[in-house]
Amino acid sequence: MGIVEKIKEIEEEMARTQKNKATEYHLGLLKAKLARYRAQLLEPAAKSGGAGTGFDVQKSGDARVALIGFPSVGKSTLLSKCTHTQSEAAAYEFTTLTAIPGVIEHQGARIQLLDLPGIVEGASAGRGRGRQVVATAKTADLILIMLDATKSEEQRRLLEIELDAVGIRLNKTRPDVVFKRKTTGGITINKTVTMTKTDEKTIRTILASYKLHNCDVMIREDITTDEFIDVLIGTRKYVPCLYVYNKIDAISLEQMDKLAREDHTVVISCELGLNLDYLIEKIWEELNLVKVYTKKRGVHPDLDDPVCLRKGATVESVCNGIHRSLATNFRYALVWGKSSKFNPHAQKVSLSHHVLDEDVVSIFTK
Repeated sequence: MGIVEKIKEIEEEMARTQKNKATEYHLGLLKAKLARYRAQLLEPAAKSGGAGTGFDVQKSGDARVALIGFPSVGKSTLLSKCTHTQSEAAAYEFTTLTAIPGVIEHQGARIQLLDLPGIVEGASAGRGRGRQVVATAKTADLILIMLDATKSEEQRRLLEIELDAVGIRLNKTRPDVVFKRKTTGGITINKTVTMTKTDEKTIRTILASYKLHNCDVMIREDITTDEFIDVLIGTRKYVPCLYVYNKIDAISLEQMDKLAREDHTVVISCELGLNLDYLIEKIWEELNLVKVYTKKRGVHPDLDDPVCLRKGATVESVCNGIHRSLATNFRYALVWGKSSKFNPHAQKVSLSHHVLDEDVVSIFTK
């Protein structure tokens, strides 16, 4: 029996099993098995045959945004409207057959927007080059799920299932669980919270199914069985996501208002160019980027070309963003802005100083 058949069999058994206290451990074991088989499906142990053709697009700019959706929802039109790249758009499905990159220039930052081919149901199992599409999505800093406003909510649920199956967790944070293997001493489980969604017996059952008999587990959050399995596997990717509903010009005002009020949702019309500016603003907001301006000694700061970094970046990140040799020869830096203790005056700082949005940094080397 192949891996796909085994996965299907487990899913059917889980659907048949009633969810209650008595079946909790059995379901926990099934979920652990399912996660293991899915990992094998995505990363086969023995690679046979020649190398496959992936979407090898070099990561460029300050952040990467991936466009994911079913065929003919307007992904290529959005790429053409928001960037200077022309992606072929036509009235038939599967117009785009490979990943097409474009660049959004916003507030001095260069954001790479990837138009990926439309995915079909069963993409996580490899249907319709789906595995390459979702593997490319794993490298993104933000995922835009393009949906057709004229179609049912089922499309959103199906896309979430496909991404979940390959280990992409949308709009979730990594569970606050520390897991450490050891050579002897058995299993030690420590908790700082009351667990309501799972229990210690289920956790021990899952650890045994992964042949983990000596380890330390520290749980600082009320987690579910699925979240604990994610921690064990350790390859899950937690990515922010925006749901973009296109073709709002074809639905009623009431429907559009209802969609627009949902969390992490933007409504647009690529055809009429409606709300595209707001979408770019939301992308910027979700990416959580920090702009830092550089200043040479005795000169005004350069406000046209900022260094864009992730939130929580340090002066060392600024040095690496300018040139790799700067951090090696670093003496000290002067910082003006929100992160300076003496704002509006400069503060003399080291490499470990955390910078904030719109700070001005002057770096002095040996």
